[in-house]
Amino acid sequence: MSIQIGVDYYPEQWPEQMWEQDADRMKECGVKVVRMAEFAWSRMEPEEGTYDFEWLDRAVSVFADRRMQVVLCTPTCTPPLWAFEKYPEIIRTGPDGQRIAIGIRGHRCMNNPVYRTLCEKIIRQLVSRYRDNPAVIAYQIDNELEANHCRCEVCQESFQNWMRKKYRNVQEVNAAYGNSVWSGEYSSFSQVKPPMGDFIKWQNPSLTLDYNRYASESTVAYLEFQRTLIHSLDPDAWITTNSWLCENMPDFYDLFQNLDIVSYDNYPTTVLPESQEELYSHACHLDLMRGIKQQNFWIMEQLSGAVGSWMPMSPSPEPGMIKGYALQAIAHGADTVVHFRWRTAVAGAEMYWHGILDHSDVPGRRYEEFRELCRIVDGLQEMDGSYVKNSVALLYSSDNEYGFKLQHQAEGMYYLEQLKSLHDGFTAIGVGVDIIDESADLSAYEIVLAPTMLITHEETEKALHEFAAQGGTILLTNRSGVKDSYNKCVMQPLPGIYRELVGARVREYNAPGSYLGQLKLTDDVLRENYKKSCRYYPGGEADEKLLRENAVYRQWCDILEAETAQVLAEYGDRYYSGSAAVTRNCYGAGTVYYIGTVCDRMFYISLAKCMASEKKIFYYDNLPLGVEVTYRQKDEKLWRFVFNNTNKEQKVCLDSKTYRMKPFEMKISRESEEFI
Repeated sequence: MSIQIGVDYYPEQWPEQMWEQDADRMKECGVKVVRMAEFAWSRMEPEEGTYDFEWLDRAVSVFADRRMQVVLCTPTCTPPLWAFEKYPEIIRTGPDGQRIAIGIRGHRCMNNPVYRTLCEKIIRQLVSRYRDNPAVIAYQIDNELEANHCRCEVCQESFQNWMRKKYRNVQEVNAAYGNSVWSGEYSSFSQVKPPMGDFIKWQNPSLTLDYNRYASESTVAYLEFQRTLIHSLDPDAWITTNSWLCENMPDFYDLFQNLDIVSYDNYPTTVLPESQEELYSHACHLDLMRGIKQQNFWIMEQLSGAVGSWMPMSPSPEPGMIKGYALQAIAHGADTVVHFRWRTAVAGAEMYWHGILDHSDVPGRRYEEFRELCRIVDGLQEMDGSYVKNSVALLYSSDNEYGFKLQHQAEGMYYLEQLKSLHDGFTAIGVGVDIIDESADLSAYEIVLAPTMLITHEETEKALHEFAAQGGTILLTNRSGVKDSYNKCVMQPLPGIYRELVGARVREYNAPGSYLGQLKLTDDVLRENYKKSCRYYPGGEADEKLLRENAVYRQWCDILEAETAQVLAEYGDRYYSGSAAVTRNCYGAGTVYYIGTVCDRMFYISLAKCMASEKKIFYYDNLPLGVEVTYRQKDEKLWRFVFNNTNKEQKVCLDSKTYRMKPFEMKISRESEEFI
């Protein structure tokens, strides 16, 4: 498939006489693909067993006649109300043990056999009807799937069976969980229940982590049920589902294992923070999506206007955002960007989640910018088949995401924020990062960033030791080696199994939360990089003198005692003043860095420069903050994307050329040839 722009469209929500007008406008803009039908079950099957696809036939034909391709969705996120009335047992049960209120979406139990039967019937009808239609190029399964946290009787039994499969008996569960605490020992698997009630975080963290693992696997099984069914009807069908960073995230690597491509719903902010310490770029999200299958991906929903409905409306995208954010996604490996939505709804909860066209039905500023985006992307077709390849990897772990969320370690401290800080450090110097599963092969990389390895897995630990021994550079951070795979704390000095790698031990730790403290840099190169960065990137929340002479720490402090490691930074205040905070250790032929605290943005940028320089990885020493440089390659061709991801004009000097870049402007070039 070529690099292309698309839109989400809901023909069931609009009078049929509008379809051709909309399709003509789309064609005039340059739209290549249209996604439809993810919420249209009640229109496809208005009564049980009575099917109506003629309206969808006509809608597909409208776009096919204009040489636009169609992605159809299984409508299983929103069963019709007749199904809930006739089969109330299919309604999802919440943590309070009660069925949730219906009338919105996603209110079904994925495991319920009656619901599965209803799904199978509508999917059979859909795929059988369109499998030979050349305009239908793919199927999206369901919509924005979260880990299945239903607590109905079917799901409780499913969870118990999952536990029986993992553990031989309840005595093994009791030992693994430490259930002697609070008299929580099981005497039968019938007592093993999903975490319930208002105080889930008070419940045994081992149980809660296992439940989250089960919930993720349950969603994957539901996805696999649909995928298998679709492929039984159309073996050549191209299948995906649209993911997002939700409250109950499934394990993305499992979720997409058997699907053809990763799809993501991308809504970058329209309000840029005043503080330079607050990270807002979606570059990290996009790299996470690309790293799931380590291949190019799709955006199935892309920002098109102000977002709002169940919350106050955000400001409208500023000029350049719609075009710039879409091109940013392409720069990070998106081959198709589908904008949500073509037309702003006039009814329903999402009527203020704006699309390309407003309620006025009059093409405006965003429409014209979208049309310009389509024109630009149409000129990028020689990039078809190009990909992103980097020498720095950042490890993501679903277990660590869950574990950190279940038990917050310090005020304002979040797992994904640690990942974003390290990712931003390299992005700020034009060095690309692949975000990959902690169990992925590391052999293609020079540097591996492994932040917050809270929950230990033997395979990951062995891979990191081997990677460093063979000459790789690793960065580990605070809250690593803390727990075993059952989410219980390990009784050994931190960083636990990584102590030999790090060459230091944690004497004690402190959680200062929002307190801003001084971090003295004792390494000459790191200190000079930091001073230069602070001069080049002025501002910040901390005192000006403090920011220029010392780095800033907050949230967490591992008070380190160096053993074989060199001290790169030490704390400059409080009772642990003078104690090591950041270290570097030689291990085998490689190098291991350890950051015992959470630092300011300039520190991560400065450290990224040190690490890139040591590994002889090319980087830009003078990129203005907020300017991102990324690459796609194909055979011997290399394309460079330079994105001003700020709302200010930026002066950018690259390869002896100086660019004056407007807010959210993207410049794309192949070698020395500029495209836009």
